[in-house]
Amino acid sequence: MRRVRTGVRRALTTITVPLVSASLATGPALPAAARPTPRPVPPRTTDAPPQAAPPATSPEDTIGGQRLAGRGILVDQAAGVPALPKINAASYLIADADTGDVLAAKDPHGQYLPASTIKTLTALTLVPKLDPNQVVRPTQHACDVEGTKVGLTPKMRYKISDLFHAMLMMSANDASLTLAEAYGGKGKTVAAMNTEAKRINALDTLAGSPNGLDKDLGLNVGTQHTSAYDLALILREGMKNPAYRAYMQAIDFKFPAPPTKKERKKGKKVGGYPIHTHNHMLPGEGHAYAGMLGGKNGYTVEARQTFVAQARRGGHTIVISLMRADEPPSEYAAKLLDWGFAARGKATPVGVLVAPGTPKTTSKDADEDGMLPDGPLASDDRSRAWLLFGGGTAGALLAIAVLFVVLRRRRRLESLRYRSDDAGS
Repeated sequence: MRRVRTGVRRALTTITVPLVSASLATGPALPAAARPTPRPVPPRTTDAPPQAAPPATSPEDTIGGQRLAGRGILVDQAAGVPALPKINAASYLIADADTGDVLAAKDPHGQYLPASTIKTLTALTLVPKLDPNQVVRPTQHACDVEGTKVGLTPKMRYKISDLFHAMLMMSANDASLTLAEAYGGKGKTVAAMNTEAKRINALDTLAGSPNGLDKDLGLNVGTQHTSAYDLALILREGMKNPAYRAYMQAIDFKFPAPPTKKERKKGKKVGGYPIHTHNHMLPGEGHAYAGMLGGKNGYTVEARQTFVAQARRGGHTIVISLMRADEPPSEYAAKLLDWGFAARGKATPVGVLVAPGTPKTTSKDADEDGMLPDGPLASDDRSRAWLLFGGGTAGALLAIAVLFVVLRRRRRLESLRYRSDDAGS
């Protein structure tokens, strides 16, 4: 009997220790290995020629298609399609906004300083999140920001919709910061902007501010950047929202202000002054473009001229973007749009503007990573870790219980056999 009990203890120890150890070891460790650590993407410097730096990612990893990894001019010239216009910009893109087909581009995934075009992402992020009728009071810090301002004062409260008009019509940096404050602060807003960029697959984009200022805020191309490809994605997504479109298309707007002495005498509690769009391609402007739907320009000394716009003609929409241009962008933009309308349906696309959401992992990627595609539980690594951990532990305990029952039954059989032998002696 003593030998049987000793054998049971040894068997339990031999089996349970490895099982429990394995379940403890493999449970929490899986999430860290579940997704490979992203390869760092070195920012592309703006002062070097676009062809100088190596591609940030391998062609097969390029969002929108392998050809868009190219650093030079990308186009498939077809019969009946005019030659591409000569544009003195480090990067640009022309795409059919309806189908997503990229018709031509130059260094489309090159990462450059965005200047005020980043405000298209600020708006994409905050327009759905903030009540347009909410009123907020700006801080003195927001009112004192550098660059273009609408003239906010802490003495007044402004409607969120007024601030969006100022930000998207005249690129007001004080309005951008006040919108960020209304959402919970600059840090929270920038984090939300980067989350939104990832959601729509604008993976070249890293926001460091809600207004696009760079050197003034100690930012450079390593800490704040976007690409011509991403600007097209951002504007295309934003223009799906009617409120976003309305702000983009506004030409004149009366912005509220404290009443003048004359207005106070008349009993007015709020005054105001007109603000005017900075998009010179809207109807009635100096570079009016037929079918212009909206766009956003930007400029800093470091970023140079940047621009993104959409226009619609003949039932078709073209989106263009350009970065680091050498002159105000309206004339370049008109040439890119003209070419896009002429080439649409004729030029073979060189890539595609992807839809929001996570691009599907290819089987090749899965083989290289040594993993299968994620299952339904993969969206929450922490829950998956504990499910795996719990499953492993439960399996170990079940195995112990079964072994215990089997060995206990064997012990009883051995006991009966010993009694039978004693009775027969």
